[in-house]
Amino acid sequence: MALFTIERRTSLPRAAAWRRLTAWERHAATVPLTRIAVTTPPPTGPDTVFVARTGVGRAAFQDPMRVAVWQPPGAHTPGHCRLEKTGRIVTGWAEIDVDPYGAGGSRVRWREDLTVWRLPGLFDGVTALSGRLLFGRVVDTLLRGPDI
Repeated sequence: MALFTIERRTSLPRAAAWRRLTAWERHAATVPLTRIAVTTPPPTGPDTVFVARTGVGRAAFQDPMRVAVWQPPGAHTPGHCRLEKTGRIVTGWAEIDVDPYGAGGSRVRWREDLTVWRLPGLFDGVTALSGRLLFGRVVDTLLRGPDI
């Protein structure tokens, strides 16, 4: 299991940061060779399922995820989302928290615990570092991108 955490602070209000981070299809724009399809009808909520497909041709794998907890931020409450990775190749979970920060801004915390099939625990440090770099870029890009 490779556990990593990403934290960012932004001037975006919590609702805007939340919308950007939970627009699942938009994550694919920053993850190389990846497409994402939401397989349940909108809106996102508990039991929403989406699948990231990464790779080319037969060298691709699917990373299905299910929203286990969905608590968008309220006027005075933080937002919290928990995803469970349900695939055969990549398993684990991810949590996204959006808390108030400063004068109207947000603090984003992304925690993820990954296990890659047949990858020995000896590589957990490399997996965590790779995850931190990749998903840090995802978070940065989504927070800077256009609002939806």
